[in-house]
Amino acid sequence: MQDLRQPAHHRSRGTSRLAPLFLVLAVLLGLAGGTSTAATDHTAEPTGSAIRVPARAMDAVAAMQPSWNLGNTLDAIPHEENWGNPKVTRDLFTTIREEGFRSVRIPVTWSDHQSATAPYTVDATYMSRVKEVVDWALDEGLYVVLNVHHDSWQWIKKMPADHDGVLARFNSTWAQISRTFRDEPRTLLFESVNEPQFENATAEQKAKLLHELNTSFHKIVRSSGGRNTDRLLVLPTDGCTPSQNFMDDLYTTIKSLNDRHLIATVHYYGWYPFSINIAGGTHYDEVARNDLNDAFARMRDTFVARDIPVYLGEYGLLGYPDHNHPSRVERGEALKYYEHFGHAARLAGVTTALWDPGTWAYLNRETLQWTDPALIAWIKAGWTTRSGTASFDKVFVPKSEPITAKGVTLNLNGTKFRGLWHGKTELVEGRDYTLWDKTRLVLTAGALTRLTGDREYGVNATLQARFSRGLPWQLEVVTSDEPVLSDATGKTDAFTVPTQYKGDVLATMEARYGDGSNAGQTDWTPYQEFNKSFKPDYPNDTIILTPAFLDALREGELVTLTFHFYSGEKLMYHVKKSGDSVTGTRVTPAS
Repeated sequence: MQDLRQPAHHRSRGTSRLAPLFLVLAVLLGLAGGTSTAATDHTAEPTGSAIRVPARAMDAVAAMQPSWNLGNTLDAIPHEENWGNPKVTRDLFTTIREEGFRSVRIPVTWSDHQSATAPYTVDATYMSRVKEVVDWALDEGLYVVLNVHHDSWQWIKKMPADHDGVLARFNSTWAQISRTFRDEPRTLLFESVNEPQFENATAEQKAKLLHELNTSFHKIVRSSGGRNTDRLLVLPTDGCTPSQNFMDDLYTTIKSLNDRHLIATVHYYGWYPFSINIAGGTHYDEVARNDLNDAFARMRDTFVARDIPVYLGEYGLLGYPDHNHPSRVERGEALKYYEHFGHAARLAGVTTALWDPGTWAYLNRETLQWTDPALIAWIKAGWTTRSGTASFDKVFVPKSEPITAKGVTLNLNGTKFRGLWHGKTELVEGRDYTLWDKTRLVLTAGALTRLTGDREYGVNATLQARFSRGLPWQLEVVTSDEPVLSDATGKTDAFTVPTQYKGDVLATMEARYGDGSNAGQTDWTPYQEFNKSFKPDYPNDTIILTPAFLDALREGELVTLTFHFYSGEKLMYHVKKSGDSVTGTRVTPAS
């Protein structure tokens, strides 16, 4: 993934001796996402390897589930710490193993540590650093995937115009990597190139060039001797995209190589509008669910069903989590995605690697603690089971109206509803809530009156819907009213809409000119991108219209904005740009 953002003392290296025991327990508990009972390769592994690698590639990749990415670190440009993460220590991999991961993908960008002309020598100090990090992970009893990462868009993409130069550099890079790691245990895998791309090329040309890179990579590694003669090798589709045509091309390449130690890799970040909250993608709806189901069905049918394992090298949501900015994907909707993702991966028999860009997202690399423990709990639960969810994670109770019964629809996901709790108190069915047709959960007016208390705006109570297995679903009871927008003036580099949120939560924003055409940076949809065109500032009671959005507006034309809130409220607002000045006017609905 092309993401530009981004421990303490070393523990004893002897801690890796725990890994075989963990592996046995994990297999017994079914954490592999598939059987691991096939025959293993009993050839002795070099000292430091804690794992016997199954002989079948399918079983080996199953044993790598779940996986984790050391993102924005050795792939950072130009140096390890330049994208906000600290230098890697052995403790990081100890933590990853203790958290239940069985493998790590270590993305590496070589460009800034390699001569740009023949013989394209990689700096010895950098190669030594990469090997140190890889060996720490291997010594912790983890499988490791090592690759060529952002080089894909730095120089490999130029292959259509500089075929021989790029191929020579690619071959030299892999010759040096292969030589350095030739005697490492087979728990180390090589991935030819991350998200390959080729500029100014047709689809047919791209397929041909990627085939050439993958086959050249295969030849170089296999001819380098040592453990590389039967090392597991990972080959990507164009852009690591799971489209059918790209996977068909990769299948053709893998079959032509006639090598039983090959693995297909793709990435998946969800239905794009939902993944970044654009084009109205505010909910994990049927379209988003179908996109995920279809992607895993294609992986299964194209590769897994033909005995070719799939290592899904990156997954997540492009806009979530990001604790440095307002969350563009609503939390409960994101949890539904991760829950569904884990289930679909297990059904398809695909091993999955969480893309973790570092401290600002999942694992805090300074403290070695999860930034959001509840989120990682949902991801972990998806490795082994399903959890019940609901149509939303909030029930909005208008303060300006008498309290009436309100509810949500449960998504049972094969579970059974076991009750509703407020803290340690179990709510009483019939008095506090009713359950219609096993899925429609309705809180009574009496329960909502008690739970909202003094009816302060915002979250008044958090409930738990519990199910027969998996995690409970958190349901917030929120007191709210229709938000209020106010008139404002400002500049294109700093304009905000005064907003009384009154407990509500901003979902998205539409922008249209008077002729009905779309306004803003994104001209293919009126629904602009969350955090790129607009973003809420709840502490300061404003909605920020970004300079990029305002700069994209036509001079002197009135633009109608429609702000959508998760309660269902919709408010309209006019803005007009004149030079570097901006005026904003609240639109009062016609009576």
